[in-house]
This record gives sequence, structure tokens and C-alpha cells, in this order.
Amino acid sequence: MTRLNDKLWDFYGGLRLPGHKEESLTRPIQSLPVPARLTIPLQQHIGVETEPLVKVGDKVLKGQQIATTQASVAAPIHASSSGTVTAIENHPVPHPSGLSAPCIVIDTDGHDQWHDKIKQIRDTHETAAITDIHTITPAALRETIRDAGIVGLGGAAFPTHVKLDNAVEHEIQTLIINAAECEPYITCDNALMRERAPQIIDGIRILQHALQVKHCLLCVEDEVKDTHTALEQALASAQPVPGAEISLLKTPTRYPAGGEKQLIKTVTGKEVPANGLPSDIGVLCHNVGTAYAIYRAVCLGEPLISRIVTVTGQGITRPGNIEALIGTPLTELIDACGGFNPQTTASPLTIGGPMMGFPISRSEIPVTKSSNCLLVGVQTLNTQQHKPYPCIRCGACVDVCPAQLLPQQLYWHSKAREFDKAQDYNLFDCIECGCCAAVCPSHIPLVQYYRFAKDEIWATEKDRQKSERARKRFEFRQARIERQKRELEERRKRKKAALDRKTHAQPDPKKAAIQQAIERVQRKKAEQQVVPKNTEALTAAQQRQIEEAEKRRQKLKRATSTTNPDPES
Repeated sequence: MTRLNDKLWDFYGGLRLPGHKEESLTRPIQSLPVPARLTIPLQQHIGVETEPLVKVGDKVLKGQQIATTQASVAAPIHASSSGTVTAIENHPVPHPSGLSAPCIVIDTDGHDQWHDKIKQIRDTHETAAITDIHTITPAALRETIRDAGIVGLGGAAFPTHVKLDNAVEHEIQTLIINAAECEPYITCDNALMRERAPQIIDGIRILQHALQVKHCLLCVEDEVKDTHTALEQALASAQPVPGAEISLLKTPTRYPAGGEKQLIKTVTGKEVPANGLPSDIGVLCHNVGTAYAIYRAVCLGEPLISRIVTVTGQGITRPGNIEALIGTPLTELIDACGGFNPQTTASPLTIGGPMMGFPISRSEIPVTKSSNCLLVGVQTLNTQQHKPYPCIRCGACVDVCPAQLLPQQLYWHSKAREFDKAQDYNLFDCIECGCCAAVCPSHIPLVQYYRFAKDEIWATEKDRQKSERARKRFEFRQARIERQKRELEERRKRKKAALDRKTHAQPDPKKAAIQQAIERVQRKKAEQQVVPKNTEALTAAQQRQIEEAEKRRQKLKRATSTTNPDPES
């Protein structure tokens, strides 16, 4: 292990909150048996919803890809166990809206049979190592990570391959592994590091090679002593890789120290610009659970089909960390932890921690890739039923905002639906950590107003994009019609020009001879038509001669009658 920089900086605002972490760390990670039914949502990531590759009645194997999409910001979905697809329908899913979403329902067969391709890789690399990782190209590693459907396991569920591909286009100097599990009650990352530290280190090495990054900062909160020991031992025993260094840094335990921008400021002193990305300043962050999933994908061929979930709170009998298949009903996790605590009267359910989690009303909801914690029987910011009072402009929210915003101004503009003004105050820099709402003496649900404003802005933007696409389609259609008219007119002109050239072209000798023969025939016919007319003319002259002769005979007869009268008269 090489320490690159022991200096730490401080970020603005934040809160010191009771941890409540030891309750769920008293026992090792517990693996659940395969449930009788898996309900796997088609969208478990930020981005475009996937489309099913299977239909009702199909047999599927563990690790088989069952849904995907060609969209760039998306992650494929895999079957968590073998069985039969019995339905593709809407089902309640973990979401703040409480609405249902399309899911693939699999009735498992109990065999938990791996897909043949994955089984072959697992049989070959049963004790997976990364000694030959440099024989794989970085592009091939990124493609493997994409095919495995890996997303950020810190809660945001952003497709990992998208971050990696974007980072390749920038000059990344520092890779940060975020193991600062700052929100109270949540210990899934902590338990993972305690029990599977060597595999995490291997996953970090893979990430360094995929990004071609030399320096990595593995950041853990300073209060988790056992976790530090496990990571230090894993780093000491890991085979050194030339040109790749990992430094273990202990960060202050303060909420939200695990926020991406806050962690970057703490360990590098750099600030991510407003509306910018960490890659803009040469930094890339990944969750420690994501690094472990990458190890399993590259070294064992396993897609992301399970994750560790913290099940804790006053309402659960035996808090702990459960490794559950994606699609497992939350009731299975509750039962594995001894069920609801009979000593508690109310046991509200929350997905996530007390600050950023959201309540759910049904325990049949399935585990998804972003489900890091199931909180039972704990009043959270989103479940407290305090009557809100008017803002007194005390400024307490400003003092604790880690993003250095003006929460009260954002509140006024969001409430008044003045979304343009809210954006002027950098609404989208809000990480929705809940610090402002936690200290508000008027109990105003500030984060809910910010989420409302963001949703409205996104909906408006979506409508604008839809209108823009419709306008472009109309303009394209009009341009196509005009183009077709021009092409038709050009064809007509070309045809006319060709006909004119043909008419005025030098005649062909054969055609000329034929034409002359035709003309001779026509002349003969004309001559034949003249003869009857001459004949008729001669006949008329003869007739006149006859008539004149007859007239002379009559005249002579009369003259003769006058000279010689009849004797009898």
C-alpha cells in the first residue's frame, strides 16, 4: 500500500448524527435461500427502461439475460435463479411514488442452475485471481461490465459502464472508491469490506486497468476500526501491480461525507463545478460495492443478480446484513431477521436510510439493484408527521447545506412554481441529503418541495423535447414532400430534354431508307388519285362536243323545214 496524500480538506455544512450501526454489524452477512418467486423490475437503473427478451412460459437459467435495450444509458437485467417465467406485468416496486412498474415474474425451480456460459467460467476460475488481468484490453473490460448489468450500488443506480466510457474521453488522474457509508443505520458496505476485502481490492485493480488510472483513493470513515484492519490486511497481502497504487484514507464521520462532491472535496481539495461532472476535474468515483460486483463479473462471469441489504431498526428482531437475490420479496428479508419486533407497536418500512430513504406500504416489494437498506420501525424525515409552520428565515438550513445553496429561496420559488427562478439558485445542485429539513424549526418538508420542482421541470423538458421531435418530424415530412416534387420535376425535364434530343438527332441510314420508300409509295398513290380526275375531265369535253353536235343537227333540221314546207299543209 502506498499513501499518496494524507491531507484532508473540509466540506461546507453537514450534520453529526447518531450512527445506529453496531446493531446490524453483530453478525456476519447472511445468505438467503432461493425464494419460491422472483419479481424482477424491468428498470433498476437511471436511464431507459429495458425490454423483455423472454415471454411467459419460457424456461430461464441463473444469470441468463432476460431484458435489455439498445439505449446508451441503461443496464441489462438477468435472471437471479433458474425457473419459469409466469408473468410479465405491473407490480409494486421500490419507488417514492408508490406506483407499480413492469416486472418479469419467475417461479423458481429450486435447482438454482447457472447458465452454461457462466458455469464454464465459474468452473474454470473457482479461485478467481487477477494476475492476468492485463491480458484483457480496457475496452473489453468495460464491455464485460456493461453486459453484466452493473450499476452504482451506493443508491443512485447509475449504469457503471456509462461512467467508465465517459471517463475514457477525459484525462482521469484519480480513482476514488467511496466506502464512506455516512447515513445512519446503513452498514451493507461496511459488512462487505469486513468480510470480502481481498475481492474488493481485486475489483479496484480491474477498475484501474479499465480506466488506465495509476492512483486510487479508498475512502473509509474514521470510526469503523475493524473495517480499516480488514482493508489494510488485504492491501498488504495483495500482489503489487506496477504503476497502480491504492491509498487507504480515513475520512471524517459526518453526514453527508459520502456524497460524491463532498468526498471529492474532502480527499482532493477540488470542487466539482456547478452542472459539471467529476470527470471534468480528472476524478472518477465508484462505490465499494460496485467494485466488488465488477470483480465477480470479470473473474467469475457473474452478472449483477444479488446484493447485500441492511435490515435494521427498532422494529426488527435481529438486525443484520442479508445477501439477497434481485427480485426477492422484502418479506423474506424480514423473516430472515426474526420478523417484526413484538415490543414495537408501529413498524413503518423505509427503503434507504432515515435521511434520504422513502416509505413503502407493502413488504412484498422486491429487492432491486439500488436497495441498500430496509429500515423497520424508525421515524424518518419522510415519515414524520409534524405540522409545518411558516418559514421564519432563521438561516439554519443555509448553515448545514453541503452544496452551499440557499434552501429557503429554493423553497419559496418551488412552492410558488417559479421554476426558472429556482434553477437560477442552482436547484439541480441539491443532492437531497435532507440536512436542511432535519434542522428546520418549522418542520417544513423542504426536500419534498425540491423534488416536486425537479419533477415538474423534468416533465416540462420532456414535453418540450416531445414537441421539438414532433416539429422536426413535420419539417422533415415537408422537406421530403418538397424534395419528391423537385425530383419529379427534374425527371420530367430530363425526359423532355431526351425526347427533344432524339427528335433533332441525325437520322439513322436504315430509317432514312425506310422513310424514302414510304414517301415513294405515297407519291404513287397520289398519282393514281389524279388519273380519275383527268378521265372525268375528258368525258365532260366529249359530252360538250356531243351536245354542240346535237344543237347543230337540230338547227340544221329547222332550217331545212323552213326551206321545204310540207305539201299537205
